[in-house]
Amino acid sequence: MEKNIPINKGNYEMDTEERSRLFEANRAYGWEKEYKEYRRRWVEYPKSQYVAEYPLLVDIELSALCNLKCPMCYTITEEFKNKVSRKFMEWDLFQKIVDEIAGKVPAVRLSLRGEATLHPDFVKCIRYCKKKGIGEVSFLTNGSKLEPDFFIQIAEAGADWITVSIDGLNEQYEQIRSPLKFKDTLDKLKQIKAIKESRGWKRPVIKVQSIWPAIRSNPSEFYNTLAPYVDLIAFNPLIDLLGNDSEDDILYEKDFSCSQFYQRLVIGADGKVFVCANDEDGKCVIGNVMEQSVYELWHSEQLNEIRELHKQGAFKQIEICRRCYVPRMTEESEHANVNGREIIIKNYVNRNQVIGK
Repeated sequence: MEKNIPINKGNYEMDTEERSRLFEANRAYGWEKEYKEYRRRWVEYPKSQYVAEYPLLVDIELSALCNLKCPMCYTITEEFKNKVSRKFMEWDLFQKIVDEIAGKVPAVRLSLRGEATLHPDFVKCIRYCKKKGIGEVSFLTNGSKLEPDFFIQIAEAGADWITVSIDGLNEQYEQIRSPLKFKDTLDKLKQIKAIKESRGWKRPVIKVQSIWPAIRSNPSEFYNTLAPYVDLIAFNPLIDLLGNDSEDDILYEKDFSCSQFYQRLVIGADGKVFVCANDEDGKCVIGNVMEQSVYELWHSEQLNEIRELHKQGAFKQIEICRRCYVPRMTEESEHANVNGREIIIKNYVNRNQVIGK
C-alpha cells in the first residue's frame, strides 16, 4: 500500500510565484548543484523511506529560553516549564555535534523551542558551522535582537536564512508578541533591507511567518506592509501547541506516514535527541548526543522502531505522533484574496483557529 507522506505540511506561502522562485534561487546561490541535490533528497528520501547515512538537516537548539510569552506557545505551559531544561547549549557540546556532521549533513537549523539569538555565542556558532562547510545555516527568531549591528554580524558570519515570526499588524501583533512593538520590528526589517541592498547581499534571505488567525481579517494589508522589506511571506494554520484538543476530535489522514524520520534529527540544548521537531516537551527522547554520536542516534533501535510503526500504519501507538498536527486531516475551509491572488487556507479538521485556544 502506498503511503501518504506529506512534505513540509502546514507551511503555506502567500507570495507571488516570481518572488517564491527568487527566494529559492537566493537560498541556492553559491552552492546551486549541492542545494538542488539536497532539496531532491528532502522529497525523495521520505517517499522511498530511505534512511541515509546521516540526516539531511540537524536541528540544534542553541536556546531553550525565550524572552516572550506568546499566548499560543507551549513554552508558557506548566508542563513545558516542569519538564524542559531551560538553558543555553554549551559550546563544547555544540562543537562536538558540528564536528561530526561537517561534510555529511548539508543543513543546520539553530532553533527549536527558545529564542536562538539570546545565546551568548550565537554569532560564533553560525561562523563555526560555515567554517566547517555546512551548506545552509538557518534559524527562527522573534526579531527582538535584529538590530542593524547584530544583523551585520550574523550576515558576515554566514547565516543563510532567517525566519522572523510576525503575527499580525500593529495592536494584534503587540497583543501576541508582547512586549515587542510592531513599529520597532518593521523598522528593523527596513534597516536589514537597506543593509543588504547597500552591500549587494543576496543572503541571508528573510522570510516572515505568521499564524493565520492573526492575519485573517487583513491578509492583503499584512502582505503589502511587509513584502517590500523581506524575501518571502508565509503563514500556517494554528496548531494545538497548548495540548487543548481532545483526541476524540482528531481526524487523521488516510495511510499516513511521517517524513521527518528520513530528513532530520533534533537535538535539544541539553543534548537530548527527540523523535522529531514537534516533540516540544521531550516526551519521546531517543538518546543524548553527549553519550552517543549523531550517527548512532540516527540509526538507533528506538528511531528504527518508530520508523517501522509508521510503515505499518501504527503511528497512533506513539503519543507524540498521535497528537501531532502532521497526520491530522485538513480541509480547504477558507479562501482569501491577496492583491487579486486567491489563497487557499487548509485548516485542521476540528481545530480551533482562535489564538490561545
